Amino acid sequence: MSTGRILRLIARTGRTTEPLDDTADHGLAIRDGFVPPRALHGSAQVRHVDAGSCNGCEIELGAAFGPVYDAERVGVRLVASPRHADVVAVTGVVTQNMAGPLVNTVDAVPHPRVVVSIGDCTRGCGLFAGSYAVAGSVDDFVEVDVHVPGCPPAPEAIVAAFRKVTGR
Repeated sequence: MSTGRILRLIARTGRTTEPLDDTADHGLAIRDGFVPPRALHGSAQVRHVDAGSCNGCEIELGAAFGPVYDAERVGVRLVASPRHADVVAVTGVVTQNMAGPLVNTVDAVPHPRVVVSIGDCTRGCGLFAGSYAVAGSVDDFVEVDVHVPGCPPAPEAIVAAFRKVTGR
């Protein structure tokens, strides 16, 4: 396919991402007194930690960074190392085996840092409450700044949480 034909196809198709909704709050729970750090204004690097989820939230997190919802257009990017991150996004209950690694990951993120918990399991442990493998909710181990409710939450809600963090 020639370059000119591709460019005409792109021009005819237009933008395919979902429009950003500024009116919906998506039920986000924001910690009292939380103010997004000025250093994160406009962009944030996110380290994701699966503390013991069923992977429903990971699917929605992947959709939030996919081509339809495109979280990168609001200045948010996933990174592999906590030392390069500004934000820690946590999904799932905290299992016995993940309690230490979660705390170590959050401690490795330089200040100012923000912790975003994604999904109902991160608060109150959801369906997994009372299991022998569960150490507790994310709030029991680290201070959470923004919580995205839902089982699993919609990608729009996840993008809205990241927009609160970046101020975009």
